[in-house]
Amino acid sequence: MGKIRTRVLGNEEVEEKQKKEQKEKAAQKKIAKKKVEPEAVEKTVVKEPSKPVKSAKKAVAKVKSRGKRYEEANKLVDKAKTYSLKEAVALLKKIKSSKIDESVELHFVVLETGLKGEVDLPYTTGKIVKVAVVDDKILADIEKGKLDFDILVTHPSFMPRLAKFAKVLGPKGLMPNPKAGTISPNPEEIVKKFSKGMLKWKTEPKAPLIHQMIGKISFEEKNLVANAEKFIESVAIKNIQKAYLKSTMSPSIKLRIQE
Repeated sequence: MGKIRTRVLGNEEVEEKQKKEQKEKAAQKKIAKKKVEPEAVEKTVVKEPSKPVKSAKKAVAKVKSRGKRYEEANKLVDKAKTYSLKEAVALLKKIKSSKIDESVELHFVVLETGLKGEVDLPYTTGKIVKVAVVDDKILADIEKGKLDFDILVTHPSFMPRLAKFAKVLGPKGLMPNPKAGTISPNPEEIVKKFSKGMLKWKTEPKAPLIHQMIGKISFEEKNLVANAEKFIESVAIKNIQKAYLKSTMSPSIKLRIQE
């Protein structure tokens, strides 16, 4: 219930006095309200600018700037041109800007996902491939979840014991199988083959893309070209829609590949 105000009726002098008091109180309330409102406005103005400042910071964070060396290298690559393998490898050597021995990579856009195969390159890629031969110790490591190898080779006699790990090894492409050439009565010979330069390749699981390292930027040009040619032959030119060559830190160079 609101506050009860009393007024004396019948006495004009008292009524006028009461009216005057009420007007003064009302005027004081208006003045008090005006004093409070500017403060509230000031607080609002102070808070609002902070929002666009935050969003501006986020926008700046999203913009990636390339380094000076990359930009200089990028100017030397003609984006409207498709290069032969020899031209592309020579250009990679020319635009090398990093002190590290960068990897040289092939990148393909192919017709479909699910393509896969293997190839024995004429020269090493420079990558250390860990090839393991199944024995009791390897089986114990797999059971513990330790998969310290890139390729797993086995004698046929171990296949029954490996079967229970199919769900672990299969999705990672590590399960030995005859098609991959990783099951043999002479596993040590298979190890030598894969250690020398045998590569297993496949498209990405959900995209028709293939990425493959074929050597190091320090390698001789002819060796890099030979590895690239052999890998392209394995994938098959008919399956390749677009091809690019690049090193770890360089811009990509569009390749011209022909039958």
